[in-house]
Amino acid sequence: MTLDVLRDDDGVLTLRLNRPDKRNALDEVTMLALIGAVENASTDDAVRVIVLEGAGDHFCGGADIVARNTGADPRPRVGSIQRRVPTQAHRLIPLLCSVQVPVVCKVRGWAAGIGFQLALAADFTIAADDAKFWEPFMQRGFTPDSGATWLLPRRVGDVRARELLLLGRTLTGVEAADWGAIHAAVPEAGLDGAVAEIADRLSNGPTVALGLTKWLLHAGAGAQLQAHLASEAFALELSSRTDDFREGLAAFRDKREPRFDGR
Repeated sequence: MTLDVLRDDDGVLTLRLNRPDKRNALDEVTMLALIGAVENASTDDAVRVIVLEGAGDHFCGGADIVARNTGADPRPRVGSIQRRVPTQAHRLIPLLCSVQVPVVCKVRGWAAGIGFQLALAADFTIAADDAKFWEPFMQRGFTPDSGATWLLPRRVGDVRARELLLLGRTLTGVEAADWGAIHAAVPEAGLDGAVAEIADRLSNGPTVALGLTKWLLHAGAGAQLQAHLASEAFALELSSRTDDFREGLAAFRDKREPRFDGR
C-alpha cells in the first residue's frame, strides 16, 4: 500500500503517504488513493479532522514524473497531461481546500512541487524547523501545476510567489512560517506533539461549524460581498441547529468549557 489510512477513536483520520524510498513522491496510484480517502472522509460522520503526513524522513518530494514517463510507451500521445491532471492533481488540491473537514499537514524533510501545494492547501501546516519547501518547476523546464500559481500569491503575496516559482528559492520550515506559507515551524523533536495538539483541538471542536467556516473561507476568495453574505446566512442557519451550538450556549451559561460531540 502506498497510502496508509489510519483511524482513532477521537475522529482523527491520518493519511500517510507511504513511499519513503521515493521521498513519498505521488504516483498515479497514490494520488487516486488519496483523492478517494479524502472524498470518503467528507461524508463520514465519524471523521472530525484529517492529518496528512509522510512515512520516513520526508513529507512529499512532488509528483513521480519518472514513473509517469517510463513503461511500454514512454511517450504518451499529445494532450495526455491536460486530460490527466483534472482527475488527479487538479482534483486533489481543490478537494483539500473545500472538504468540510479540517486538514492538518505534518511536514518533515522535503515538501516539493505538489508536496508544497498539499501543505498550502491544508488548513494548518506544522513543519520541522529544518524542513525544505521548494517549487522545482523552472529547474525541470516546465510550468507550475497543482494550484501553485493560485495558492502561493494568496499565502505569501505576489512578490514572494515569483521568487519561489520563477527563481526556485527553497524555504526552510522557519522561513515558510515567517512568510505565512504555513502555520508554524517547530523543532523536529516536537513536531509529532505539535500536530497531535492541534488535531486534538480540532477533533474536539464544533465539527459542523468548523466545516462550514472552512467552506466560507474558501468560497469567499472569489465571491462578491452580497453573495458571500448570503452564504454566511446559510451557514449560520445550519450551524445554529446543531447539538454543538446548544452545548456552546449551555457552557457559556454555566461558565465552563464546552464539550462538543461533533453533531
